[in-house]
Amino acid sequence: MSIPKNARHKFMASIKCIGILTSGGDAPGMNAAIRAVTRTAIYNGFHVKGIMRGYRGLISNEIIEYHSESVSNIIQKGGTILKTARCPEFKTPEGRKTAYDNMKAAGIDALVVIGGDGTITGARIFAEEYDVPIVGLPGTIDNDLSGTDSTIGFDTALNTIMEAVDKLRDTATSHERLFFVEVMGHTAGYLALNGAIATGAEAAIIPEASTGDDQLKTLIDNGFRKSKNSAIVLVAENPETGGAMGLAERVKKEYPQYDARVTILGHLQRGGSPSAVDRILASRLGAAAITALKEGQRNVMTGIRNGEIVYVPFSLAISHTKQMNRDNIELVKVLSI
Repeated sequence: MSIPKNARHKFMASIKCIGILTSGGDAPGMNAAIRAVTRTAIYNGFHVKGIMRGYRGLISNEIIEYHSESVSNIIQKGGTILKTARCPEFKTPEGRKTAYDNMKAAGIDALVVIGGDGTITGARIFAEEYDVPIVGLPGTIDNDLSGTDSTIGFDTALNTIMEAVDKLRDTATSHERLFFVEVMGHTAGYLALNGAIATGAEAAIIPEASTGDDQLKTLIDNGFRKSKNSAIVLVAENPETGGAMGLAERVKKEYPQYDARVTILGHLQRGGSPSAVDRILASRLGAAAITALKEGQRNVMTGIRNGEIVYVPFSLAISHTKQMNRDNIELVKVLSI
């Protein structure tokens, strides 16, 4: 949407202080994003305030002044220096009213929020209720936000999965075992699918492909049973897949000749120093958030498509319409023979 030049100037003049928060699950690269938002804002003449513990910090008034040196030496660190927390209170009108009152008392005119689906959903509601200019950054290892090719933290988590599975491969081969490796991805199988390609896994059981039962049967009947005495299967944690534990139980009952084991990587996937890819992505998206506010944009998430920065309406970002690359699903099958 094109905003008239005079309207942009008026809008920019009304913003003097920008608040930053991280919310929901942490993701590697969040600190790089905080750094980029802070320094780009200061470079453009804005004051910056950090909000601790996400939306909870807005409600409990944990707001601190941020300067350029506040974000020194953090680009390489995992987690988030602003901390993060779930906040059921922000889902209530009373909680959001307290958050708004504290924000205005602190002199904050606009927000930059970094997080996943829940974070962007909360930002959309807050912006609608109180006419607050908000720009979001996609910070989630699941890569499940629509309108962007990748999210901050996805690449680092994928590398963590790759390193873990490479180690499991040694013992799977030595003991002729079938390993189910459960990875994060509550609503999407991006980590499982791309992790399977990167590690040479025999299969990826993901909600987008079909039911977990069908995928397991295909693995056993058409692949593992015929040509291999060991296998590694990456499984998205989504209940539709049955989860790694559920699949292992099925193998125990239906294919008792196989020694099936389970490894659940869990929160290990969230940790670690962000990769170069995530540091660069977070830096670009963080700077783009300030550009969006300067241009008078609001209620948008910064994203990346084909290497270019894009601005995605909140409604699209949380629409769950992102399409899995079907060619990659087929690629796992082809390369696992």
